[in-house]
Amino acid sequence: MRVEAPIKVDRKTKRLAKRLTGGEIAVINHIDIDEVAANSLVEGKVKLVINAAPSISGRYPNKGPGILTEKNVLIIDNVGEELFHKLSEGQIIEVIDGKIYRDGELLGEGEVLGREEVSVKLKKAYENLAVELDRFIDNTIEYAKKEKGFILGEIEIPKVSTNYANRHVLIVVRGQDYKQDLSTILSYIEEMKPILVGVDGGADALLEFGYTPDVIVGDMDSVSDEALKKAGEIIVHAYTDGRAPGLKRVQDLGLDAIVFPAPGTSEDIAMLIAYEYKAELIVALGTHSNMIDFLEKGRKGMASTFLVRLKIGAKLIDAKGVNLLYRSKLKMKYIWALIVTALFPILILASFLPSVRQFVHLMDLKIRLLLQM
Repeated sequence: MRVEAPIKVDRKTKRLAKRLTGGEIAVINHIDIDEVAANSLVEGKVKLVINAAPSISGRYPNKGPGILTEKNVLIIDNVGEELFHKLSEGQIIEVIDGKIYRDGELLGEGEVLGREEVSVKLKKAYENLAVELDRFIDNTIEYAKKEKGFILGEIEIPKVSTNYANRHVLIVVRGQDYKQDLSTILSYIEEMKPILVGVDGGADALLEFGYTPDVIVGDMDSVSDEALKKAGEIIVHAYTDGRAPGLKRVQDLGLDAIVFPAPGTSEDIAMLIAYEYKAELIVALGTHSNMIDFLEKGRKGMASTFLVRLKIGAKLIDAKGVNLLYRSKLKMKYIWALIVTALFPILILASFLPSVRQFVHLMDLKIRLLLQM
């Protein structure tokens, strides 16, 4: 295996993915590559991925490496921090069987991960899943006890200008299958006109489909400037102590924002705001809903998500469910109604033609004669 190409370097894979133009080597420092990160690298058409950290640590069966290798993108794995710091954006490097060269000099090496190697590592990770599940459940319960005030009214919900009352709300996270799910509920969006809420990069997902987000909620680390400028309202998710690193970015763009200090994830507070302001229905798209999703986000539990969903209850539905329950079908009675409506003016005009009038008169005579028989 030999690959020679320019490199793009970043500790944050999602930030690096935005700079990819195709044909590069992506140099990352990403333990347990997740599904969203892998898909972004595939979409960026990388030739190769060099990871300073283990792409599969074995804690749980993360999906990212499998996605990359299925698309024939090899991974040079666990090359180490030292090598990561030696590489700079734009340099051209050569990789031969896991060994990394620059201008003929050997900089270091890593393990080559292809489909077979990834399959073996994932099998071991599945064997460890029970242990990780125990930890995850314990952490969820522990933090749920600490964060129960999140749903008991102890945290003040900020005042917003968006009117949620008696409206459907679509909350979009750029997570698993977000493109597929968005494409399947386009008729729902067009007919119900829900309030469109983008959680960080979810706002850009809406823009991809030609929709402008009414509200953007998040820490502002993965949303584009374009989306922020177009949004109707911006809510910055802050730490519980009030620190809001994402606020500066919004203010630097000359935009106003509401700060919401709260525990949990940004999608949790997006749902909570919609619920507290009397939304009729909350539709979640691309959100995190299982243990693997949360482990891929680096979270040790899902306390806030469990609590919020417990409070919202029947008002929350997944976008996949909307697609199954809500399908705008053109029924046969509507088709016949359209045909009759279209033919009506034609029949009126035709009745004025002498030949048509004569035909109708003859048919009338025949029917009368038949009836007399």
